[in-house]
Amino acid sequence: MKRSFSLLILLMSWVAFLPGAPLAATDKSDYTPEQALTYSQAAIGRTLANYAFTDSHGEAVTMADFRGKPLVVSFIYTSCADSCPIITQTLADAAASARNALGNDSFSVVSVGFDSAADSPDRMRYFATQQGIDVADWKFLSGDLPSMVGLAENLGFIFYSSPKGYDHLSQVTVLDGKGVVYRQVYGQTFDLPLLVEPLKELVFGTPTPFASVGDLIKKVRLFCTIYDPAQDRYRFDYSIFIQLFVGTLIVGGMFIFVLREWVRIFRARR
Repeated sequence: MKRSFSLLILLMSWVAFLPGAPLAATDKSDYTPEQALTYSQAAIGRTLANYAFTDSHGEAVTMADFRGKPLVVSFIYTSCADSCPIITQTLADAAASARNALGNDSFSVVSVGFDSAADSPDRMRYFATQQGIDVADWKFLSGDLPSMVGLAENLGFIFYSSPKGYDHLSQVTVLDGKGVVYRQVYGQTFDLPLLVEPLKELVFGTPTPFASVGDLIKKVRLFCTIYDPAQDRYRFDYSIFIQLFVGTLIVGGMFIFVLREWVRIFRARR
């Protein structure tokens, strides 16, 4: 019982919503915490379908527009006064750290308003302003109910109305540049590495190591960009270069020593 309760706290957020709201088509209200986690995790490896939305400036957007680099997806609703702002602020901090470590244009972020009846572009823009989000690669999206339900099911996100309001997973989804779900991150708050590490793998990882100079540089940054818990940020670790330099000196010194000994023995025999 204690394990189920802890998992429920990790996965679900209970937030106030307007009374009489229609039950979402993604109703999974009878799921146990373990079933909710299994449902969410089953989305990993799934390719994101090309749903259409509208951004907070009224521009049409499709999910295919975000192909080419990793994408981070968060579900919120604008009437939420508790968990959604916390989730957004946590994501903002983690995304800022990730951009510092990986590059400003290394990935995109979208926050999707799952209350399709209320989360208009204007309200999504106001929510973004309230949260202090003003980043070029972070869009706030609105959509109709079929698109919202389809996207939620595609990404393993659960939301449904309940007597006390909306219940939903506290979930952030990381997708690769081809639109394939790569990782799920849970909780209203989470440690930086839970988001930054999968992004680092996607941004710097290369299928064939050292196939080119660019691949080599990416691999070096992959292994040298480390999380410093004391400062709660990512930094570039130069110690690997010092170790390589010292190792090269040691190996080079041993080679010279062996070569000199071989020459000495060879001359002595002559």
